[in-house]
Amino acid sequence: MIWLILSISWIIIAITNILMMIVNTISKKSFKDREKTSPFECGFDPKNSARLPFSLQFFLIAVIFIIFDIEITLIVPFISIKNINFLNLLILFIFFISILILGVFHEWKQGALSWKF
Repeated sequence: MIWLILSISWIIIAITNILMMIVNTISKKSFKDREKTSPFECGFDPKNSARLPFSLQFFLIAVIFIIFDIEITLIVPFISIKNINFLNLLILFIFFISILILGVFHEWKQGALSWKF
């Protein structure tokens, strides 16, 4: 049974690789053309960069928010666990919350939560 699953997996991997190679060879995209990749500004070269500067502080705050948001969604299923001992659930919950609190203190100590620019 396991050999059947492995052989089917290898066949699927081989077919997808062959298809990707075929698509790569017959695609009409060409990145070698300078005019297509250059920015267009009424026929002139642009005076300024088209990209605006990105705030690294904003990015760090966004990543921290996403991490803690995902961790909070992991806390919600603790409510519906019914087949576990209350003491074990309490220990698990305290361990999880302590990891969250240690993470916040570490980020605070590193200055990632500072709003000064």
